[in-house]
This record gives sequence, structure tokens and C-alpha cells, in this order.
Amino acid sequence: MPATIVVGGFWGDEGKGKIIAYIANSDKPVIIARGGVGPNAGHTVEIEGKKYGVRMIPSGFVYKDAKLLIGAGVLVDPRVFLKEVELLGVADRARVDYRCAIIEEKHIQADRGDEHLSKKIGTTGTGCGPANVDRVKRVARQAKDVPELEPFLTDVPLEINTALDNDQFVLVEGSQGFGLSLYYGTYPYVTSKDTTASSIAADVGIGPTKVDEVIVVFKCFPTRVGSGPFPTEMPQEEAEKLGIVEYGTVTGRRRRIGYWDGKMARYAAMINGATQAALTGIDKLDKECYGVTEWEKLTPKAKEFIEKVEDDIKVPVTLISTGPELHQIIDLRKEKL
Repeated sequence: MPATIVVGGFWGDEGKGKIIAYIANSDKPVIIARGGVGPNAGHTVEIEGKKYGVRMIPSGFVYKDAKLLIGAGVLVDPRVFLKEVELLGVADRARVDYRCAIIEEKHIQADRGDEHLSKKIGTTGTGCGPANVDRVKRVARQAKDVPELEPFLTDVPLEINTALDNDQFVLVEGSQGFGLSLYYGTYPYVTSKDTTASSIAADVGIGPTKVDEVIVVFKCFPTRVGSGPFPTEMPQEEAEKLGIVEYGTVTGRRRRIGYWDGKMARYAAMINGATQAALTGIDKLDKECYGVTEWEKLTPKAKEFIEKVEDDIKVPVTLISTGPELHQIIDLRKEKL
């Protein structure tokens, strides 16, 4: 059974955490693996009114029968990882590839002390950029060099490919979003590596022939934290009138809000090789859709918007989030695929 990759289609904050957690509970993967940059990306999962903001452990941790693996392409801050392992109680199933590069305190200080990164680019200050510099220079420490991580070390590609060869389902989650890709995003206001599905696959050690589905997550009103171009950005006052006030999971900074960007969404779907899309925030577009779990019960306004999205991106919208809780979702995968 091939793998499914979930990535973001805008600038992050699209609601990937909720979508991944839902798929994990629904489709029951044996492994949930995380690619992406590192702890500079936060994923929020809400269960029974309780919010979990995770930066290292895969968002699918809510499904208790899956192994939680962090791919070799991901930067690991041991303090963040170990804290989340304890907080979430996942020591028996959280594992790190022994080749992951390590974020050290010097990287965090370099990140925060660099005027270009901290002021102009507006990075999260988590040390990811400087750590990736050391990785490229081949001087970064690896997870196998950190005693505290020794109980959690594994060979992630070996585990994943063995599971796939045994016809078991593997869910792979990306971090950040398409617009923050070092290659394809709004350079220089981007993160320190590529964030598309191809790179996420490489991060966890699977080849393209092992990937069956790529789900790109979009939100009805795209958001962005920090500096950089945002073609469809609306004034804060307008966002407040719509009842949209959001803050970044990692930085706590207020998110900039924009209108739907069909052009960017189409380009993101193309480069990621999207086979389907998930759409979040339909309840922000029309409050009458809050908590709806059936397509027939969506309002005409919501249906018209979703049809426009599908026309823009040229792939079916199969998952529609109607609220923060895992059960507040419409799943059309069986109907549309």
C-alpha cells in the first residue's frame, strides 16, 4: 500500500494538523512520519476542546496505534522533542532518524541575533536556518551524537519502506507551506529548505513510486506570519469584521489574513503533484457551515466556493473542515476518488 503525503498550499497555518489527525484516526496508518524543516513549524490539534501545539512530534499522535517517526531531513531540537515526548506520553512510539541534524543553542542565538533573519525575513528564531547552514557545511551534529536521544534512534527509511512492502498504510506529514519553499516560495521571505511534497518524501526516505496520494491543504482565507509578499492580503479591520483573528503556533505573532488566491493555489497544486485537496475554514466563510458533516447540509455559498476552488486547482476537494474539532469535517474521498 503506497504512502499518502499531506502538505500545505499557502504559507503554512492551513490547518494541516487537524487534517493529518483526522486521516490518522480514520485510515489507521501503522506509521506517521514527519518531514519538513524542524521545530520552526507548529501544528495545532484540538480534541474535545483541548488544544495541542506540537513542533516536533507528528500531528497524528492522536492515533495511538501508529509509530511516530521523524525523518532524516528534519532538524531536531532535543529539548523540544523530549519535552513533547513527555507531554504527550509517546516515549514508546516516537522515534528519530539517527541522521537528523541537531539544533544547538548557538544556532538559536545566531538566528535571533542576525538582523537580516530576525528583522527583515522575520524568522521564528528557532535556529533552523543556521543549523541548516552547518548541515550544508558538514559540521552539524547528528542525532546519533546526542546521548539523550539514544533510546529514540532508528532508521526511518528502513521502517517506512518495510511497512510499505508489507502493504501497510504510511501517512507522511509536511510542515510550513508551499509559499515558504526555499525554491518556489516568495524568496527571500522563505524558510531554509524546500517544503513541497517531493522534498517531504526525500526527508523520510521514500521514492516517488511509493507515493500514491498527495493531499494539499488550503484554507479559505490564506494567512501569513512575518514579512513577505501577500498579494491578496486584507486590512486587519476587514479580517476582524469577518471574525478572523489568528496567531502563529510557534511565535504567537498575529497572522496576516488574505482572500482566496486561486492563482497561487493552482501553482501549489501543480508543483506538489496534488491528487486531492483539503479545505479548511469553510465555517469562517459562512458561519452556518460550522460543524456540518455532510455535503448536502453546506450552504449554497459554501458549495459555490468549493466548486470555484476545484476549478482553480484542477483536483477534487475531498476533505472539508467545518470547525477545529476532529469530527467537524466532511469526508468525500470515497465519492470523489
